[in-house]
Amino acid sequence: MEAGFVSRQGIWRPARKNEDVESAEQLAKKYSRLLPHLDERQQRLYLAAEAEAMGYGGIALVAKASGVGRPTLQKGLKELGEPPLEGGRVRRLGGGRKKLAFTNPALKDALKALVDPETRGDPMSPLKWVSKSTRQLADALTESTEIDRKVTHTVVARMLHDLGFSLQANRKTQEGGDHPDRDAQFRYINKQVRTHMKNGQPVLSVDCKKKELVGNYKNAGQEWERAGQPQEVKVYDFIDPELGKAVPYGVYDVGRNEGLVNVGMDHDTAAFAVESLRRWWHSIGKPAYPEATRLLICADGGGSNGSRVRLWKQQLAQLALETGLVITVCHLPPGTSKWNKIEHRMFSHISMNWRGRPLVSHDVVVQLIGATTTRQGLRIQAKLDEGEYPTKIKVTDEQMKALPLTVHKFHGNWNYTLTPPSKRSRRKM
Repeated sequence: MEAGFVSRQGIWRPARKNEDVESAEQLAKKYSRLLPHLDERQQRLYLAAEAEAMGYGGIALVAKASGVGRPTLQKGLKELGEPPLEGGRVRRLGGGRKKLAFTNPALKDALKALVDPETRGDPMSPLKWVSKSTRQLADALTESTEIDRKVTHTVVARMLHDLGFSLQANRKTQEGGDHPDRDAQFRYINKQVRTHMKNGQPVLSVDCKKKELVGNYKNAGQEWERAGQPQEVKVYDFIDPELGKAVPYGVYDVGRNEGLVNVGMDHDTAAFAVESLRRWWHSIGKPAYPEATRLLICADGGGSNGSRVRLWKQQLAQLALETGLVITVCHLPPGTSKWNKIEHRMFSHISMNWRGRPLVSHDVVVQLIGATTTRQGLRIQAKLDEGEYPTKIKVTDEQMKALPLTVHKFHGNWNYTLTPPSKRSRRKM
């Protein structure tokens, strides 16, 4: 017997009032358990099939039991006679209310004019110099375009995505104007690197990492802690007069993927930079390259190892005399310090290794640097340098002329060689 109908002498008729109520309650109970598991189209088709099976009065009974309107059931009855939608769709292609950007094509152009750096229209627009949030843009579009309803921030976000925009952060890439010989200098450095490595000679990339405050200060990044128990650090980053700063100067062996970081406690001077090279040679370089006669150093054009720093060249000459190595220096052209290999092959991994950990002492800094490794086999030695390196040391013209320094034919201000006296007569650049 179908719900809502009774049979008497083989003739089907609508149930009486008390029978309808009982059937509606039973259906409502069934629908309340089943319908939440179906999508919009499935619910409509199922209820329509139920009403169709009941015959006369079925639509009214199903509408009462399910709470679905009669027009919806009528639509479902119509859809039962149509082929199923392809791809498991719930609605036909093109169904639903049209997007605002579709009904008002000028809206996208107005939005693009507000955010595009080249075509954003009125230079006096307040949005030109303030944060362009989607809500601000929505308000501006609502005021500037003739539409029949308010533009919401979600509509703006969708249109920005359609226009190819996305949230972007500033990226540090511009360090100054490009030098006309920038590419030529890189080719020259590459040639020097290939020649030295082919002959089994060490090639180094050197630089001083950012100075770090030593103490219980916040360190960028996150590390695993018990939930709700973050490590507490000082609110203000005022330098501790007793602990001071850590000055990590790095020496990276390009060929062997290993290096040394000399953690200083004083100033980042040329003498400190060359002392870091000296420590690398005695602890890593000499054992790794027992037959080495030459050393190539790739460095930035500024800082303690800058191309114009006289003390740097004087200290390198002293190192060449001590080690007997012919030391060649090639400086990266201006505006390209981020291309120095030590930046992304060693320093970046050190920063990731100690992220979220307060550098409470110089010993902790040394330990964290020394514990840095990568899947590519990076190994780092770290040493604490307690020496003093005074600033403002002058190197006179006479002292510079006495240095065993030979500038290269190509950009001698960037490329030069320091030759120990015992080997100076053998080769002339």
